[in-house]
Amino acid sequence: MKKLIFCCLLITVACLTSCIGDDDENPAAPKPRAFYKLNFPEKKYKTYDSICPFSFQTPVYSFVEEDKSKNAQPCWLNIMYPLYRAQLYISYSPLNNDLAKHLNDSRELAIRHQVKASGLDEQVLINDSAHVYGLLYDIAGNSASAIQFYITDSTKHFLRGSLYFNCPPNIDSLKIVIDYLRTDIMQMIKTFKWKDEKIKLPDANKPH
Repeated sequence: MKKLIFCCLLITVACLTSCIGDDDENPAAPKPRAFYKLNFPEKKYKTYDSICPFSFQTPVYSFVEEDKSKNAQPCWLNIMYPLYRAQLYISYSPLNNDLAKHLNDSRELAIRHQVKASGLDEQVLINDSAHVYGLLYDIAGNSASAIQFYITDSTKHFLRGSLYFNCPPNIDSLKIVIDYLRTDIMQMIKTFKWKDEKIKLPDANKPH
């Protein structure tokens, strides 16, 4: 009986010694933070056209819905990217000799995000054949909105867009998605067309 107890104690000590040795060789350390691997779908586009005075292409993995927020105006849209919990907010305004005001407002809204941004790059947008002119802002860092832009024909129409995500802004995890969706935004601008014919917009005071 004493011999059996001694053997059990010997095995226990050996196990403890082995465990201590393993801990010394491989001390416990927090694992580096990892992010989910994303498989992006092939780029395919469809044309969005409605009663609004413009049309454009948007990816097949997105859908467009009317902005039903309290202050929304006719032809304010949300382009939704459910796979990436992202949305591109689109606001349209007919010009009434107030282009300078819209340009200034758009720039101020972009600059406002510089508080948490590490940089702000601007890209001029010009498509003479479609009378589309504007500016795209790439907002670097952990900003709530990573991309903003405006386009106009300079006389009748003005449209502004801003990309947001439904999650805390973290450039380390979102950068690859931002770059992917930036291609879609550029495709939208590249294929953007104003409608020349007169279009009666819905009454802004009525539900839409």
